Amino acid sequence: MEIKFAADCNVGKLARWLRMMGYDTLFLRDIEDGQLIDLALKEDRVVLSRDTGLLRRKVVASGQVKMLLLSDDSPKEQLHHVMTALDLSSPFRLFSRCLECNQMLEPRPKEELRGIVPPYVFLTQSDYMQCPSCRRIYWRGTHWQRMRRELERLTGEFGAIQPAPVLQ
Repeated sequence: MEIKFAADCNVGKLARWLRMMGYDTLFLRDIEDGQLIDLALKEDRVVLSRDTGLLRRKVVASGQVKMLLLSDDSPKEQLHHVMTALDLSSPFRLFSRCLECNQMLEPRPKEELRGIVPPYVFLTQSDYMQCPSCRRIYWRGTHWQRMRRELERLTGEFGAIQPAPVLQ
């Protein structure tokens, strides 16, 4: 069973890093603590937060809801904590989720995106993914390359993380 996360407003950047790695990570900026805990219980998600008050919730204290209390301000240190505490290891499904809304990305043929992506991108890229929900389009440009290098550095798994499959 794949691990899923629910991140509160204190760890929004961590949520993006986990999505980059392919983890189903809900980021709920304006959710109340009780709603967050109920959602985690209902959907079997690990709560990620810096809020010590959540630890006093009965379902968290009893272990019914798993929670990782993160003490560091740095999203990269938070990611390291999550990876270590939960023994997350490669292969990851890198860039398989929308960084904005968490949906699984779908491959898109290049020709469908003519006139939609910038002209230079259309000329230089051949593989595209799109979010079926927010319709955001992703490609493997320089930003993607920088994020991948940073993830490789953070995970210590050089060459072991795999991008999501794309339509050829």
